[in-house]
Amino acid sequence: MSHNLFESFAERMSARGDADFIVTREGRRYSYAQALAASERLAGTLASLGVKPGDRVAVQVDKSPEAILLYLACLRIGGAYLPLNTGYTSTEIDYFLGDAEPALYVCRPAAADEAERVAREAGCPQVVTLGTQGDGRLMELAEQAEPMESIESRDENDLAAILYTSGTTGRSKGAMLTHRNLASNAQALVEAWRFDANDRLIHALPIFHTHGLFVACNVVLMSGAAMLFMPKFDIDAVLDEIPRGTALMGVPTYYTRLLADERLTPELARNMRLFTSGSAPLTADTHTEFERRTGHAILERYGMTETGMNTSNPYDGARIAGTVGLPLPGVEIQLVDRETGANLPTGETGMLKVRGPNVFVGYWRMPEKTAEELGEDGFFVTGDLAKIDDKGYVQIVGRDKDLVISGGYNVYPKEVEQAIDEMDGVLESAVIGVPHPDLGEGVTAVVVPNDGATIDESQVIAALRDRLARYKQPKRVFFIDELPRNTMGKVQKNQLRKQFDAIYRPG
Repeated sequence: MSHNLFESFAERMSARGDADFIVTREGRRYSYAQALAASERLAGTLASLGVKPGDRVAVQVDKSPEAILLYLACLRIGGAYLPLNTGYTSTEIDYFLGDAEPALYVCRPAAADEAERVAREAGCPQVVTLGTQGDGRLMELAEQAEPMESIESRDENDLAAILYTSGTTGRSKGAMLTHRNLASNAQALVEAWRFDANDRLIHALPIFHTHGLFVACNVVLMSGAAMLFMPKFDIDAVLDEIPRGTALMGVPTYYTRLLADERLTPELARNMRLFTSGSAPLTADTHTEFERRTGHAILERYGMTETGMNTSNPYDGARIAGTVGLPLPGVEIQLVDRETGANLPTGETGMLKVRGPNVFVGYWRMPEKTAEELGEDGFFVTGDLAKIDDKGYVQIVGRDKDLVISGGYNVYPKEVEQAIDEMDGVLESAVIGVPHPDLGEGVTAVVVPNDGATIDESQVIAALRDRLARYKQPKRVFFIDELPRNTMGKVQKNQLRKQFDAIYRPG
């Protein structure tokens, strides 16, 4: 029996027929029937370019409906889809092509010459282009290709995709995701979030990562819903579409931008049934204010490249601000001491581990790293520090690598950040540890003030004096216009650590 994820999609696509699958604001449309036919032509194109079952297909293109159809074609033919961040440089692409050894590299038309050079040096045999308007060499070939009507048989543990981690420290790792990983997670989310064929998802996320591709698109495909496909998050476009949508999947930045616009009202959002947030922590203030302004409580969930989604606040029931909810069906979690590995009781802070059909099978060509982070018992060490309350809700405290050890005491940045963020005049903050001649690491706060606010270092330190234990209080506070973030809105604390690395050094 085959377990190709595309078989589940194809069944629903056939049933939905002429119903909308992808619609753009410019008026472009693919029905489910049209998308299914296009996947046949594109799969035939991939085969003509030499792609075989198990081969990797590397894709660095701008967001378009055809990029999703290419993903479906790759699944159909049994290939492993490898989406690459559109912001990656040629040097970074050279690494990914050399490491993954794809049979095909799909790039933007404007980047064709440079892509050919990089692919040639990396040993990638084929390069084709794909544009945002159904243009490019790939679509030209598809018009002439013999459609591939069959679906390649795949085992549930065969690779469906490889996603490289952000690589903020050390060498980027390719997380190997199987057909079982993606199928189980999509089905769990459809059930947990009550998606069905009547839904219309406002899709403003990038599609080169888990959130925009394997959460948003796979949930739509598994449920037969429709997507309004936007090139990026545009506040005017999103506000215009909210009355016609039923769901929005976003990152915290989306919601803070919506809250800053007076057009966001309960009346505007009356037809919406679900707003979800992920990829970065959502502040309690944003959660509370959004519910006050719209009548909708944002549903925050927690996932990562290696696992897809792990936990979610409930669709029915309390969506508790500052938490990422409960384990999804089939997902197990453990909280352990980061030194001894011993299980910790409720309320303690420890390392979060997860196990389930959603958890990846390892890192591409990195057996040692796989063994280090994915135990023989199937539990994956997430690298996230968390607490679990008496109701089972998970609260992410911070990343293990972000833990500050000052004077022998552990300081969890999120606790300090929350205290600072609640101050008048503060928009947001990031707390880091940088080398300190006496303490090992000095707790350091980097603050973004609200527009027009006058706030200084002494005020922040004074406000925390009675709020936090002394060892948790920042030794220095710096102010910047905005925090550095990656494409998914996560604060890049490694950049801040580099920027402020020398502040406690003599001279």
